[in-house]
Amino acid sequence: MAAGHSILLALGLACTLAACAGPGGHPKDPLEPMNRATFRFNETADKYVVRPVAEVYDLAPLPVKTGVANFFGNIGDVWIGVNNLLQGKVVDGLSDGGRFLLNSTVGLLGVFDVATEIGLEKHDEDLGQTLGRWGVGDGPYVVLPLLGSSNVRDGLSLIGDFRFDPLMQLEDVGARNSVSGLRLISRRAALLGADTAADEAALDKYGYMRSFYMQYRRNQIYDGQPPREKDPDDEDADDGKSATATDAAAPGIDKSSSPDKKENLE
Repeated sequence: MAAGHSILLALGLACTLAACAGPGGHPKDPLEPMNRATFRFNETADKYVVRPVAEVYDLAPLPVKTGVANFFGNIGDVWIGVNNLLQGKVVDGLSDGGRFLLNSTVGLLGVFDVATEIGLEKHDEDLGQTLGRWGVGDGPYVVLPLLGSSNVRDGLSLIGDFRFDPLMQLEDVGARNSVSGLRLISRRAALLGADTAADEAALDKYGYMRSFYMQYRRNQIYDGQPPREKDPDDEDADDGKSATATDAAAPGIDKSSSPDKKENLE
């Protein structure tokens, strides 16, 4: 549970600083200076440690990399199924349980993803999504050391995710760390192309990753159908459209004597 204590400490500090922080550039990111510092640390650690190892791992034959990813994905189906049940998605939860049983047996401990081949869809759920479905707010955006983009709700939920992670149940510390490290490198290798695209496309990678994370998590929580959320940057434009619509609906009103809403806002 060392990782859980570290997350609690980091989020406790973040919440304290958020309470003291003044208004920032982004309403969901009151800790932006601290988050940017953590982001730079993560980028440095990735550049000189994690990414080089992932690039070496990526040289392995594709069947090997696929088998490793399938193995860890199969283990993850257990907790995914629990979270689907907690969210009231019984059919998906039972499907996840079926995936685990089938891949653990016919798929040789999950090395082969037989379940997907017969039509049992792979899901992606965690405790943060469950809490979001229950109506728990996300709170301020936070960049966690080594773990990257998060928020207060998702960060705290990681403690539960770690606690019920089957790999964390291994009593041999060396074996647990080795297997966890392999899972990390496997996941990082799968993102080698995506992070290169982000580096090339974004003038401000921090802002790009923040926006991506917020939209991605919202999309996950609502299973790809999130309710429309008004962007504060669009308010002026919407007010301008409303004023135009009002003028069109009431042609008898002299436009020159009617103040424009947008100008009042400005």
